[in-house]
Amino acid sequence: MKIQSANVYLIKSGYVNPVIVELMTDEGVTGIGEAAIAYGIGSTAAAGMIKDLVERLVLGHDPARIEQLWSEMYDMSFWAKGGGAITFAGISAIEQAMWDIKGKAAGLPVYEFFGGKIFDDVPVYANGWNYHCLGAEEWATAAARPIEDGYKALKCYPLATQDHLGRLKHVTRRAHDREFTELAYQRVKKLVEFVGSDVEIMLDLSGGLTTDETIRLCQRYEDLGIRWLEEPCDAFDVGALRRIADSTNMSIAAGERLYTRYGFRKVLEPQVVDIVQPDIGNTGGLMETKKIAAMAEAFNLRVAPHNCASTLCTAGTLQVSVTLANFMTLEIYPYFSDAPNYVQVLENPPEARIKDGRLAVEDKPGLGVTLAKENVKPFLWAECRL
Repeated sequence: MKIQSANVYLIKSGYVNPVIVELMTDEGVTGIGEAAIAYGIGSTAAAGMIKDLVERLVLGHDPARIEQLWSEMYDMSFWAKGGGAITFAGISAIEQAMWDIKGKAAGLPVYEFFGGKIFDDVPVYANGWNYHCLGAEEWATAAARPIEDGYKALKCYPLATQDHLGRLKHVTRRAHDREFTELAYQRVKKLVEFVGSDVEIMLDLSGGLTTDETIRLCQRYEDLGIRWLEEPCDAFDVGALRRIADSTNMSIAAGERLYTRYGFRKVLEPQVVDIVQPDIGNTGGLMETKKIAAMAEAFNLRVAPHNCASTLCTAGTLQVSVTLANFMTLEIYPYFSDAPNYVQVLENPPEARIKDGRLAVEDKPGLGVTLAKENVKPFLWAECRL
């Protein structure tokens, strides 16, 4: 079997821009994968990276030789060594699509290639449920919706504001004034009071403040029973991570902006995090996530995969998550579909199966999902052919 063509889709869907690759083989088996640069800026660059990788290193090759092709992309793209999100997002999307092909050709779910299932379903947590809120009271009471929908864990961004379109806006210039910092505390305090002890709360600071200000704020959060503190600083700044971790009894989580096992090594060896968060769509793919999880297990850490793209990334992440002995929980954005002009990229999105805060894996071949061709057709960005 050979990869003979590929389609790259650059999709405008609400407030995110999913980038999807569809690989076609000479035997009629196709596979799909996603570059998880849907959030923020960079989707066009990720689409271009996929196109370059496919045309120069992937077309004409056997999609079953995934490790070989991954190594070729890593070694021969030049920029992968020491590279960042765009390079590895491109590699990740292609790698997922090859696993999808391999599973379909064998008639097996992808999880069977990673040692088989440990879990039949996994716990999930809700994110993005209160982006539209500012004040502490409304910010907290917005939790009523995901709780009613069965979620038992919620993540939020206490330092965030909104841009002119109502989208999440992170901290700039590493600072907030004293008044807003107090609001950041009150938001969380009132949220914890509102949800009670039956719902876990996770905080994501997105590396927003200086290290000293982060420590002061975290020390105020300590008595609120927070499940984890995510990205209290730039994950590449191991020194700052060490200072923050040493100053608080809260668990530290990081990893959505670390790439491959080489990037995670920097935080695993000094043991400055408690929970690692690889993203299958930008850290190198499914197998790379499995390898990172194995490294984390050797350091007695757990894995909570980052997931902030289309429903395709959820499907792929689920396939590897059920095989991880140290798996913790999976991120879900249940209300992305509320955004104007939302595009559902799958005919059978896994999110539709979430019940009581858990998501079951199915036994369908490959990634277990089907691309909604009519929905994504208007967003075809590039066609690659031998």
